[in-house]
Amino acid sequence: MEPEQQNGQAAREQLERVLSSSGFARNDRLSRFLRFVVERRLAGRDSEIKESLIAVEVFGRKPDYDPKQHSIVRTEAGRLRARLAEYYAGKGSGDPVVIELPKGGYTPAFRQPELAPQEQKLRSRRRWLAAALAGLAVLLAAAMGWWWVQRNRAPIAIAVLPLENLSHDPAYDYWADGLTDELIRNLSVIEGLAVRSRTSSFAMKGKPRDVRQAARQLEVDYILEGSVLPGAQELRVNAQLVRARDDSPVWSGRYERALTDVFAIQDEISRGIVNNLRLRLGRGRRRYEISAEAYDLYLRARALQIRLGIRGFARSIGPLEQVIATDPSFAPAYASLGTSYAVRSIQFAADHPPDERARMKAAAEKAAELDPLLPEAHEALALVYARDGQWEQSEKSFRRAIELDPNRSSTYANFATWVLWALGRNEEALRQLRAAERVDPLSPEVHASLALVLLSTGRYDEAAAHCAKISADNDKCLARARLGQGRIGDAIPLLANLPTLARDFEGRGLLGYAYARSGHSEEAEKMLTVSDHPNEQALIFAGLGDKDRTLEALERMTVLGPQRVGMYLNSPELALLRGDPRLKAFHKKVGLPE
Repeated sequence: MEPEQQNGQAAREQLERVLSSSGFARNDRLSRFLRFVVERRLAGRDSEIKESLIAVEVFGRKPDYDPKQHSIVRTEAGRLRARLAEYYAGKGSGDPVVIELPKGGYTPAFRQPELAPQEQKLRSRRRWLAAALAGLAVLLAAAMGWWWVQRNRAPIAIAVLPLENLSHDPAYDYWADGLTDELIRNLSVIEGLAVRSRTSSFAMKGKPRDVRQAARQLEVDYILEGSVLPGAQELRVNAQLVRARDDSPVWSGRYERALTDVFAIQDEISRGIVNNLRLRLGRGRRRYEISAEAYDLYLRARALQIRLGIRGFARSIGPLEQVIATDPSFAPAYASLGTSYAVRSIQFAADHPPDERARMKAAAEKAAELDPLLPEAHEALALVYARDGQWEQSEKSFRRAIELDPNRSSTYANFATWVLWALGRNEEALRQLRAAERVDPLSPEVHASLALVLLSTGRYDEAAAHCAKISADNDKCLARARLGQGRIGDAIPLLANLPTLARDFEGRGLLGYAYARSGHSEEAEKMLTVSDHPNEQALIFAGLGDKDRTLEALERMTVLGPQRVGMYLNSPELALLRGDPRLKAFHKKVGLPE
């Protein structure tokens, strides 16, 4: 037996030894909990050892279980740790393997118990022999490591048995066969799944249903089976996923739809089943089937966003709408469209249709419906929630997007900028941005966001260093750092020479603020005579030290939404308002936490 197998076998034997003890035998809940985490750890499926999945699989909670709202898993984990400690302090003190549940997580660890002093001496004398074999051990470990990685990367083999037509009317066989075919096709574009072909699956049509035998014949780990009952007015579909090795149901679903549009219903039901299976099996990324024309449009839209930044998001909306018109099943296009609408709605007070918020919400929700494991879909939803001031839902969606793809720097940056910074949670925003910087150290967008948040915390020297990493067009960022450092004479020429000053209302406001701070009140007042933008006016009034008129300008900004107002309130230029008793009522009015 290989060493890896021996270790696994020892851990399994220890699990059964622990569960047979009186302390566990009396508590089915803790026994199920321990068995769940240990079996997945030994199977190399650590990614499934999550609080949300434990709540569903072990404690029978619904799939929409929210760990932040309910603490059953954390509570029971504490009891499980205490019960294990009690076992190893008593009956299990001489066991060869110790099973531990580390604090702060649910992935179990296995170790040998601490040795008595005499045994420690004996083992130390044997170490020289182990050292002599180290070279061979390294080679063996490398080979085993390669084998283990390949084994765990192996796709999950699954087959869809032909759905049964419960109406027993042959005229409706096409319904059952068509939906079976759709399920096979949709499952086949999921990475991590090896789906048996239509030919192999339909070879089982009409045969007695024995899941284990079918799984052996098709050489699969899971079987998806079910039935279709068409009627005059409605359609019923039942489906369940069965684990072949023990004939155990893993998931089941029931669907009832009005019988109006055959193809739309087939697509909706097959997509619902497939997405539920992806969530259940923990296998995520789809391989999208999209035409070359539509994909070319999508790449052009993404290039606009990358190359032009915020204004690029506004310009990408048209091409993205064309992608969706060409291929309405391409989830990344909906996600990108929802994000683009949200960014344009947040950043630009004008130049967008009045129903834009409804459009961005519909696009983000469609992306999540089509592909619930697409990180971009949850990021788009987060931006939509933030635009409407639904802060808790936004934070939850951002964290879900990060969980699905922890290497996507834009998610960290958007979370930090559009939620945490807008709410004044600057230190939390910095932690998210540091994470973004680790995965994408050369990103100008990440450095720009870091500079903004550092300015709000008064760390002007650090902010200036990040301003220098943005791009050649960093004068406004650097000018704000110079203002914070008290180097107003250096800031004014940087702002006055901005190539976009005529249309950059923030830049004009900052220039007026700088004039006021430098004692040139007349120049600042002169800029107010040509300004009708409240954000610009708020900055100039702040520079003049006029709290009342600064607040009046902010009142006129409320139409822009809580995000924009929150960002301005958190800016260093409006520091004169901090602590003003009127802010509490203003926060409530605009939709910001008090």
